[in-house]
Amino acid sequence: MAKKSAIMKNKSREALAKRYQAKRARLKALAVDDNVSPEEQFAARLKLSELPRNSARERYRLRCEVTGRPRANYRKFKLSRIALRDLGSTGQIPGLTKSSW
Repeated sequence: MAKKSAIMKNKSREALAKRYQAKRARLKALAVDDNVSPEEQFAARLKLSELPRNSARERYRLRCEVTGRPRANYRKFKLSRIALRDLGSTGQIPGLTKSSW
C-alpha cells in the first residue's frame, strides 16, 4: 500500500490538471501558432509559465485504485498487476480468467 500522502497529492494534481486543461491547451496553441506575432507567442508562453506546475497533465501518475501502487498498472482496469491478479483469481472481474496449463 502506498503512502496516503502520495495518493492524495496525486489526486490533487489530477484535479488541477482537469481544471486548467482548456486554458493550458489554448495557451499552448497560441504559443506555437505561426500566424500569430512573436510578441503574442511570447506573451502566451509567459502566461503558460505562470500557471501552477501541478496543473500539467504530465505531473500526475497513473496509480492503482485499490493499493495506490504507481508502477505496473493496466490503464483499462486502473489496477496494478498484483491487484488485477488477486481480483481475477477470486472472480471479481467479469470475463477475466487465470490461465493454467
